[in-house]
Amino acid sequence: MYGIGLTSSGHRCGVRARRKGVSVLALVGACLVSLAVPQTASSEPAAGTVDTGFAIPFSGAPGYEHLAPPQMTSPDQLNQPLGQQAADEIAAQIGLDSEDALSEQQYRDLVTGGGVGGSREAAEIIDECARILTNTNGRPLYSTVDGNVTSSVLASYGLYVNSIGLLESPANADAPTRQVNSLIAPGGFVGTWMRNNGATQTLVALYQSAYTVQAVYGFASQQMSGTAQLVTNTKGGASSEVGMSMAPPLWIVNFALLYILKPSLAAAMPAQWAPIPSAVADAITSSPTGQVPFSDYASYFE
Repeated sequence: MYGIGLTSSGHRCGVRARRKGVSVLALVGACLVSLAVPQTASSEPAAGTVDTGFAIPFSGAPGYEHLAPPQMTSPDQLNQPLGQQAADEIAAQIGLDSEDALSEQQYRDLVTGGGVGGSREAAEIIDECARILTNTNGRPLYSTVDGNVTSSVLASYGLYVNSIGLLESPANADAPTRQVNSLIAPGGFVGTWMRNNGATQTLVALYQSAYTVQAVYGFASQQMSGTAQLVTNTKGGASSEVGMSMAPPLWIVNFALLYILKPSLAAAMPAQWAPIPSAVADAITSSPTGQVPFSDYASYFE
């Protein structure tokens, strides 16, 4: 995410304190995997650490790693959504509450191009980002694959199939979850829309949460991951790959963003991550674009 909300003296506000008078220098979008934040960003991590198999910076800030999805341990966990109770519990531990989210009317206006200064084009990108990050059971994406409309559900792998049938990480340069950058950059559409539509306090709540520190780790992770935007997990002597969106700091950042848009969206995010089949991970890594035809690899996900 571009920027962090600061006070006039340049320091981040304490959690749920001094919300009035905060100068929101950064603008927030619906979802984003590519992040860039100032070096002044900081946050107090929650208690408790856990070895998830991700190395720094992919593990995120110590104390928050345990809140991100664990690796699945049984087939029935694949692409299962969090559910609202778990989402609300995670939100509380990163410093957010359902009252911090946009109102139903604000959310509806934002994703339909309404409100003061609304944009249908921007709304479509924001909505597509949310659908990619919540591509769990019951929420398939539809793509044109070899001329046929094909559904796919791949969120636990940190992958998705784009509209023309290419399999890629949501952090791929081609993905809406990267292209949304222009909308959330300082001075861009989303922050202006929120300020003009009574949602400044939602922005303040976001920047006072664990989002702030996790965004720093997320940016570092993204910068290290090349075109493929996959992450290596090593635990118990075994290594596997998963898409960048399932690395703890990026998952938590995107969770926070979706939660302030609408808590039920965060509840639809994947509850566990799954290793990408090695042949698929190798193909994505070898591709000059980080993309491969889904039709060539769909059988690995059946």
